[in-house]
Amino acid sequence: MDQPLFFDLRSTHNPHRWYMPLTPAVCVGPPGNLFMFGGVGLASAIAAMERTCGRPAIWATAQYLSYARPPSVVDIDVWVPAQGKYNSQARVIGHVDDKEIFTVNAALGARPSDLSQQWIAMPDVPKPEDCDPAEHWRGDSEGLHSRIEVRVVKGRYGRARDGAPEEDGRSMLWIRPRERFAIDASMLAVMADFVPSGIGNALGKNAGGNSLDNTIRIRRIVPTEWVLCDIRIHGVHGGFGHGAMRLFAQDGELMATASQSVIVRVREGRDER
Repeated sequence: MDQPLFFDLRSTHNPHRWYMPLTPAVCVGPPGNLFMFGGVGLASAIAAMERTCGRPAIWATAQYLSYARPPSVVDIDVWVPAQGKYNSQARVIGHVDDKEIFTVNAALGARPSDLSQQWIAMPDVPKPEDCDPAEHWRGDSEGLHSRIEVRVVKGRYGRARDGAPEEDGRSMLWIRPRERFAIDASMLAVMADFVPSGIGNALGKNAGGNSLDNTIRIRRIVPTEWVLCDIRIHGVHGGFGHGAMRLFAQDGELMATASQSVIVRVREGRDER
């Protein structure tokens, strides 16, 4: 039986068609101007493809084209143009009526192999319970950020970023869903969309960004309550920023890597994402 998801993905009579009603619980933005969190778009596509293909995700990349706002319904159509013995190549188009919101391409599958190795070690960091809790800069009492618990390991998160640039552009956060959903590929995809939070930390400004894309590569998922998200902002220029994330289980297992490009937004007293 499929395990519960962080978002409300629903099946239809067509195994290649899914849909997701939007509520504030999966959205971000100022009151009256909420929109679907980009990571939820990628996550819902991954879940739909995994359930359609019956295979786990290997990698997936989303391109964000427009905004979806509550209380609309996002239709998620899955295509599987290539399916082999061990892996499938799949594609999703997420749309509201005739308006395309995101496109996701992915590979899914697993091959029989005894090889399992990682060459990237988790940094030596304090445990989540030894780190300070952090609130989103807007202080949302509802919406997606109210459902995510964040503990700051390195750098600054929220309004504390303003005036204190991080020289190496790096921040580290322990993250978990408050509702204790299992950590799977779709939950990691939601966390991967926290890369833009590192923009403000790197610049030392109350800044973030709107995602242009989001790519996640799954190595090995193991049971864990918290995920260490090691965020590195590579650079900002011309109004755009680029960064990456490594996602570790509490035992040090490298579960996934992610990368993004974002439209950089500096908030000068304005209430925007």
